[in-house]
Amino acid sequence: MKPKDISEHYVLSSSPHTHSHASVSRIMLDVIIALLPTTAAGIYFFGMPAVWTIAVCVSTCIVVESLCRIAMRREGTVGDFSAVLTGLLLALNLPAGIPLWMAVVGSVFAITVCKQVFGGLGKNPFNPALAARAFMLISFTGPMTTWLKPFWWRTPEAVTTATPLASMKGMFVSEATAQATMKAGEAGIPGLTDLIIGNMPGCIGEVSSAALLLGGIYLLLRKVITWHIPVSFIATVWLYSFFAGGASAHIQLLTGGVMIGAFFMATDYVTSPTTSKGKLIFGTGCGLLCMLIRQFGSYPEGCSFAILIMNSVCPLINRWTQPKPFGFKK
Repeated sequence: MKPKDISEHYVLSSSPHTHSHASVSRIMLDVIIALLPTTAAGIYFFGMPAVWTIAVCVSTCIVVESLCRIAMRREGTVGDFSAVLTGLLLALNLPAGIPLWMAVVGSVFAITVCKQVFGGLGKNPFNPALAARAFMLISFTGPMTTWLKPFWWRTPEAVTTATPLASMKGMFVSEATAQATMKAGEAGIPGLTDLIIGNMPGCIGEVSSAALLLGGIYLLLRKVITWHIPVSFIATVWLYSFFAGGASAHIQLLTGGVMIGAFFMATDYVTSPTTSKGKLIFGTGCGLLCMLIRQFGSYPEGCSFAILIMNSVCPLINRWTQPKPFGFKK
């Protein structure tokens, strides 16, 4: 019996056979929405300098991407919101008080060198915002490691201060020594409540773990990311700090770039593995390298460099963990 309607016919085609209705712009917009809580927290704690840094980074990325696409005679991609996301992520990884011309330089580097030179979105081997942050940290070490104190406008006599990670540098000693130092108040470590809500010096978007966790949950519920990279990243940092005998594990998790890195940087579609097993390996590698750099490196923070290093081995991880085709025989 013939089907009544042509829509009842089976259609033969090549894979993939299941398609998601998500578009690039929808995914980028979801990530931007997820970043709004930590953006608001950064503005709340650091005031107008945070607003200007975010505005400059986002606007510069949009303008530079448009100019790059025109120069390369290619279709404009500003409408996919990837340039907006790159600018926002870069700004959230910068100190609030950084000179704005440096923010412009970092934004130009992120779009031109880290993204458009490789062909645009989907072809970049490294996360553009993280690569730009690493470039700025090496090029402008002083301003990139000078931090505004939260609510600095209320106490102008103490505008800049050290981050908790900088205060903890060198505390990977015996647990007894570390705890004694912290109890003596010499480490400058905020209390647990301040660590969670973000009342401490740091980059604009990395201080509030509560806001970052809220955004991460949103991405998980929207199925923009999976649990594999964030969980393996955070678990590795916690286990390493627990067994290394240094500062408390929760301090390592709630300070620096671990939370923003685990949920928003390491999970970048282009620069992270495609398989579940590969994502677990990737997240574990990020967490391990982050802690090794924190303990033995010259910088107190190692999250950005850890993710960039793992970005470089992502193709190998994809190759090692690719599933075998059905019926494959060695």
